[in-house]
Amino acid sequence: MKYRRLGKTDMNVSVIGVGTWQFGGEWGKNFEQSEVNDMFAAAKDCGINLIDTAECYGDHLSEEFIGAAIEGNREDWIVATKFGHKFHDLFTRDTIYEPAMILQQLEDSLKALRTDYIDLYQFHSGNDEMFQTEGLWELLQKQVELGKIRHLGISIGSNQNIFQTERASSVNAKTIQVVYNRLDRAPEEQVLPECIKQDLGVLARVPLASGFLSGKYTESAAFDKTDVRGNWMDDKARLDKITQAIEIKKTEVPEGVNMAQWALAWVLTNPAVTTVIPGCKTVEQVKSNAAAADLQMVSTEHPQAC
Repeated sequence: MKYRRLGKTDMNVSVIGVGTWQFGGEWGKNFEQSEVNDMFAAAKDCGINLIDTAECYGDHLSEEFIGAAIEGNREDWIVATKFGHKFHDLFTRDTIYEPAMILQQLEDSLKALRTDYIDLYQFHSGNDEMFQTEGLWELLQKQVELGKIRHLGISIGSNQNIFQTERASSVNAKTIQVVYNRLDRAPEEQVLPECIKQDLGVLARVPLASGFLSGKYTESAAFDKTDVRGNWMDDKARLDKITQAIEIKKTEVPEGVNMAQWALAWVLTNPAVTTVIPGCKTVEQVKSNAAAADLQMVSTEHPQAC
């Protein structure tokens, strides 16, 4: 495993992390605690130390799985979670950014994670008006001073949200989380250069484009309504992503190279990116994701590449 400094924080994170939206039940599978335990044990064995989650992946369900899995070795992990949504049912949330409600979310996350501190607490995909909620960042800074939060971050909802990215340092946020993958390169235009300018750590989410860059789907692939790809994405959008991925596999992925590993390594060739946070459903996927850290790639496609 390889490690990089996460922006202006004092944390060195593995270049491959573990994304955990799937543990909340919206990716076509429900998990048992034993399965989650096995995945985190495998991740630790591979040198992974970063976990990314959110309060709305289930009603703190993902956080509960994580808390139980790492309780015995909490100090070995860098735990990132998010705030700003209230889970009601599958694919249904309210957005809440009032300081008093965020304080309650923080306490609920600490309880679910079975910890007394969160390493990275991230504003979760709120719009610019929500970002400017009166008293929000002052409340969060107070929690940093109290030791409940080590560092603040912003998970931007639009991967072109330069408004929030430009203001990160002014609210003491030290990281940006953004959708970035071979099928979605929009952050290269403004967001990633701004992250370099401010020395912000970058967590690239959806690095496998919701699995479409895994190389396992054909044009006939279908997803039911228990899977986010069948609930939030229409048939045309799915087919378009699959078609693009098939062409990329033919023209860009070297023969004999695992496409998912290639896709993760591709994101990491951008000098703005600190870490990628792919999801996983099995121990085998955890190990495969981790192996991408050893895939040597040289890219001349990224505008910021040295």
